[in-house]
Amino acid sequence: MENGKDSVMSKENKENNTEEKEAVQSKEAEKSSKESSEKDASAANSSPEEGEKSEKAAENATDSDKIKSLQDQVEELTKANADLKDQLLRKAADFDNYRKRTIQEKQDAYDYANTSLLKDLLESLDNFDRTVEAASSATDPKTIADGVTMINKAMVSMLENKYNLVSYGAVGDAFDPDIHEAIGKSDDPVASPVLKAVYLKGYKLKDRVIRHAKVMVSMPDGSVKEEVDSAKEENKASESEPEAENK
Repeated sequence: MENGKDSVMSKENKENNTEEKEAVQSKEAEKSSKESSEKDASAANSSPEEGEKSEKAAENATDSDKIKSLQDQVEELTKANADLKDQLLRKAADFDNYRKRTIQEKQDAYDYANTSLLKDLLESLDNFDRTVEAASSATDPKTIADGVTMINKAMVSMLENKYNLVSYGAVGDAFDPDIHEAIGKSDDPVASPVLKAVYLKGYKLKDRVIRHAKVMVSMPDGSVKEEVDSAKEENKASESEPEAENK
């Protein structure tokens, strides 16, 4: 009997323990569910603020990246601008030096353009100096004249051959107003205007006149023209006679 009671009590104790465990588990489940719901509610309540904070943090990070990128661009542009300014100043200085050098070269070319000619004329000047010294003790004027003539020929030859300087203008040449300057005229028995006298020879440098010849011009007085006309009439008469004989 006692064993039966013990077994019954044992079963009851087990059942009681099982119920207690289930009750504890149920309470713990309710507690965890409540805590979870509270956390969800808390999360639901705090999510807008945290979202705003996270958005602001992201915006701030983006803005800082943009600012850094712009600062880098500004530094690059500043450096490029400095380089271009330096190049511009160098080129401006080079151009200014080139301009000054060109001006100086042109001025030198203008100032010393006749250096070669003057060097060649020095020999003639030396010869004239010798002639003048010889004239002070010379007894024969012809000797002095011959010396001057030789100097003149040498100088003219040098100017013609080396510098293409040519003189023109001689009595009997046809008058050309482009190269002759008439300072007087007279009516003479000529068919066309010719040079009667040359007072000052003209000079050409290659094909360009650098000094006109000053001349006296003989103008036709009409007599030569009449003689020419009469000669033409005689020629016509002589040509017409054979034709009349043939008829």
